[in-house]
Amino acid sequence: MTNTETVDYLNAKANQYQQENERLFKIAKENINVRLVGDNKYYYANQCKIFTDYVMEHGYPYIDKSEIVNQGISFNKYSINVGSNQYGRDLKRFDCKAEMLGFVIGFNLAKGN
Repeated sequence: MTNTETVDYLNAKANQYQQENERLFKIAKENINVRLVGDNKYYYANQCKIFTDYVMEHGYPYIDKSEIVNQGISFNKYSINVGSNQYGRDLKRFDCKAEMLGFVIGFNLAKGN
């Protein structure tokens, strides 16, 4: 394999991985109502997806699991809510988006996800 072929192969692989990342990002971002930008947007979206999956399966301490499963959860600038927007029942409230993302990541780490 020549250097040009190697570079072309690596570029094709990188493009394939980028397309897969974008596909997974779109799936993970379905219930996120805040803007995620930069290199960490894939990580944050995945962490929110992990949190969502866990809460859907195990529930949340003071909210009935069936309510969460029926209405879903959404991630908003200042809160995580049951339902599709920030006007639903609060799961947890925050001062900013960064605090919310930090909570989600910490929750996932504490639960071993």
